[in-house]
Amino acid sequence: MKKLLSIAIALCLVLALSACALAEDKTYNVGILQQLQHPALDLATQGFKDALVAKLGDKVVIDEQNGSNDQNACAIIAGNFAAANVDLIMANATTALQEAANATINNPIPVLGTSITNYATALELEVNPDGSTGINVSGTSDLAPLDGQANMIKELFPDAKTVGLLYCSAEPNSVFQADAVDAYLKELGYETTRYTFTDTNDLTSVAQLATVSDVIYIPTDNTAANNTEAIANVVLPAKVPVVAGEEGICSGCGVATLTISYYDIGYETGLMAYEILVEGADVAAMPVRYAPQFTKKYNAANAAELGVEIPADYAPIE
Repeated sequence: MKKLLSIAIALCLVLALSACALAEDKTYNVGILQQLQHPALDLATQGFKDALVAKLGDKVVIDEQNGSNDQNACAIIAGNFAAANVDLIMANATTALQEAANATINNPIPVLGTSITNYATALELEVNPDGSTGINVSGTSDLAPLDGQANMIKELFPDAKTVGLLYCSAEPNSVFQADAVDAYLKELGYETTRYTFTDTNDLTSVAQLATVSDVIYIPTDNTAANNTEAIANVVLPAKVPVVAGEEGICSGCGVATLTISYYDIGYETGLMAYEILVEGADVAAMPVRYAPQFTKKYNAANAAELGVEIPADYAPIE
């Protein structure tokens, strides 16, 4: 009996060591689907890659694809990742997340989003009380406090009467932000008007309509982010300041923003990927994570051009 017991223990040790060796030798295949090229999204993708490489070194193979802000292209890329049965998909921005979720309905590959404002809105589902989705999707949010952004408008433009909300109506998370900020602004006594565009074709004409406002607010909107020069060419000559939902938009056409670090949320998403791939975490049970801090920033050139006085606790966008 003792001899048989010794043999059994030895076999267990061999199997355990073999399992460890297999785990150490495993290479993880990760697909990145970024909705479009934009500085904020680029930073989130870089943070994600840096975290994975820091954790896994050459044990991770990353296939990075860009959808060029085209829904069909995002769908094709997500479908290719699902067909290749990658170990995990990182979806950067709302349309990318939606298509990654759709592509993995029948093959529930873990999907992690980043640069997503609100997962319930983006995925049209009810998020659990703990912040998890209950499906094969989790990730990080780029939501800065919307009441804080409304208060920023009050701080910088106390004499303003009207605020125009400029955003793409085809982006669910832009609608979500506009709804929330609209309510906060009305509580502060502002008269608000919504100016919505459907794509880049009508953005300039809608922006021109919005210049009747004393101040314009633009949420973290991907279409706006990709067309800040066109917006700047309208709002700056009209002498109408823009408060933006994130730094990238502000640097292009805005005056001030309450923003997060997109690199940081991308890095956090990479750490979540490691927890799933190596530690066996269940993506469906992982609460969505948020940026740890928010920063008041301003566009020095635009503020000077429009004569806006910026308080000392704002940091310049570099």
